[in-house]
Amino acid sequence: MYKRAEYKIITNRLLEERKFIQVVMGPRQVGKSTVVKQVLKDINIPYQFYSADNVPATNSAWISDCWAAIRSLKKNKNWDDVILIIDEIQKIANWSEVVKKEWDNDTFHDCNIKVLLLGSSRVLLEKGLSESLAGRFEEIRMSHWSYQEMRDCFGFTLDQYIFFGGYPGAASLINDEERFNQYIQSAIIEATINKDILMDTPISKPALLRQTFELGAAYSGELLSLNKMLGSLQDAGNTVTLTGYINLLKESGLLCGLQKFSIDNARRKASIPKLQVYNNALKTVYSPINFERAITDRKSWGRIYESNIGAYLVSQSFIHHFEVFYWRERDFEVDYILRKNGVLIAIEVKSNAEKRTEGLEKFRQLFNPKSAFIIGDGGINTEDFFTMDIRKLFF
Repeated sequence: MYKRAEYKIITNRLLEERKFIQVVMGPRQVGKSTVVKQVLKDINIPYQFYSADNVPATNSAWISDCWAAIRSLKKNKNWDDVILIIDEIQKIANWSEVVKKEWDNDTFHDCNIKVLLLGSSRVLLEKGLSESLAGRFEEIRMSHWSYQEMRDCFGFTLDQYIFFGGYPGAASLINDEERFNQYIQSAIIEATINKDILMDTPISKPALLRQTFELGAAYSGELLSLNKMLGSLQDAGNTVTLTGYINLLKESGLLCGLQKFSIDNARRKASIPKLQVYNNALKTVYSPINFERAITDRKSWGRIYESNIGAYLVSQSFIHHFEVFYWRERDFEVDYILRKNGVLIAIEVKSNAEKRTEGLEKFRQLFNPKSAFIIGDGGINTEDFFTMDIRKLFF
C-alpha cells in the first residue's frame, strides 16, 4: 500500500520517548486515518483507537472514559507503553481542557501513554491547542495529494491531475465522471460543510454558506469582488457575512480568498479576494464541461490550469507555513506571490503563448523578490514544478 511522507514522520515520533501529544491535522479525505493505521500496523507498540465522529459534542467525559480504559488495559496487560489515538477530537466541546488534565495526570504519575490526536477542522483544533495545550503538543500537517503522489499511486497523467485534483478516494472514479462528481459532493463538500462547519459554528444562513462555496469554487483562480458575489447570491446579506463564510471555508480546507500583496496591511485586507480552492476537484465538479471537452477548450483549460497551480500552492502553504497572495497594479499583474520570513517569490502561470507577463518584471523592480519565474509556456515545465521541493525556493 502506498505510504505518504507523513508515514515516516508519525512513525519516528511514536517510537521516541513520550514527550509531546502528536496532532495530525488536515482536511477530510486526504488519508489521515489511513496513514495512522499503516503506522500502527508496522510498529510493535500496543494501541487503542477511538473515534469521536458519532459522540455527542457535549460529552467531554467520553475522552476521560477512553483514557481510563487504556490505563486499565496498560496495567492489566503489563504494557511498558501504549498509544492512545482519538480521531475527530475537535468535535467534543472543551476537548483540549480534558486532554490537558489527562495528559498532565499521566505525566505526574509517570504513566507512559503516548497520545495521537486527529482532526479535520483546523480552526477548532488550533484554538484548543493554543488555549490549553501550549508546550504539550507537536503538529503533523497533512494536505491534499500532490501530482507526484497521484501519479505514483494511481497512475494519473498530468492532465488528469490538473482536472480531477488529488483526492485518493475518488481516483478510481475518474472514468465515470458522474460518480466522481457525486463522491466529491457527498463525501467531501457536504460532509465538510455539515460536520465540520455547521455542527460546530452557529450559521444564520446555511444555504448562503453553500452558495458562497459553489460560486467561489466556480471562480477559483479568478478575482471576484464581494459586491459582485452579493449580486450573484440569493439573500446574501452583506460583505462581512461573506468574508466570515470564506474564512470558515478556508479553515475547513475547501476554499480561501487570497489577498492582494501589499506592504500596507490595511490595503491588503481591503483588496478584492482571489478565490482559490484547495483541490481542483472542488472547482471542476461544478464545471459545465467534462474532462475530454476541457482539454480541447483552450480558454476553459487555461482557467482550470491556473486554479490547479493555485490549489497546489495553498495546500503546500498549509503544510510548510508560508503565505500566498496575488499582485495587481493598474495593467500589471502577477498570479501568485509567496512569502515566508520576509522572502518573496513571484510566480506567473502561463497556459498559452498569448498571456502577457510584463507584471513579473514590474514586480521585480518594485519589490526585489528572491526569485520570479513563469510556470508553463516559456517557463518551468509544469511537471518539473509539481515535483520540486517548494521549501527550497525560500533558501
